[in-house]
Amino acid sequence: MARRADRLPPMRPYRLLFVCMGNICRSPAAEAVMRHLVESGGLAGRIECDSAGTIAFHTGNPPDHRMHMAAKNRGINTGGQARQICDDDYHSFDMILTMDDENLVNVRNMAPAGGYPAEIRPFCDFVSGSTAPEVPDPYYGGPRGFETVLDLLEDGCASLLEHVRSQVAD
Repeated sequence: MARRADRLPPMRPYRLLFVCMGNICRSPAAEAVMRHLVESGGLAGRIECDSAGTIAFHTGNPPDHRMHMAAKNRGINTGGQARQICDDDYHSFDMILTMDDENLVNVRNMAPAGGYPAEIRPFCDFVSGSTAPEVPDPYYGGPRGFETVLDLLEDGCASLLEHVRSQVAD
């Protein structure tokens, strides 16, 4: 007897991993912005987001309070705990997005030997409203730096969502 379409197992969600150095400013904010867009677009079951850092220094820490407040002022909730990217990430995520060139190099250098299915790309490949080649690290700057980062993340995540939406279309 043939199985009915409504009984088939759901497709595996498309998985995105955002990566910066410490996983306390840019990458958790990118994760939060993307999650907000995904949920608003009714795609929560189809697209999953996470974030990681290339260093382990901040492992277990929440997002930077300044980034948390800047995002909260835009109606975006950050959360989670910092972690370092690991070998499993290269196999369980469809796309790994880096916030700057240094992290792009580090993510590629940290990749497991023998290949992996994840596509590694600079996040700014998806930014359309700016010529910024990287998402700048706001950690040592003032409040405007966090706003600039969020502007780039909102722009890039909107374009990224359209790209991913075509990958998960029914």
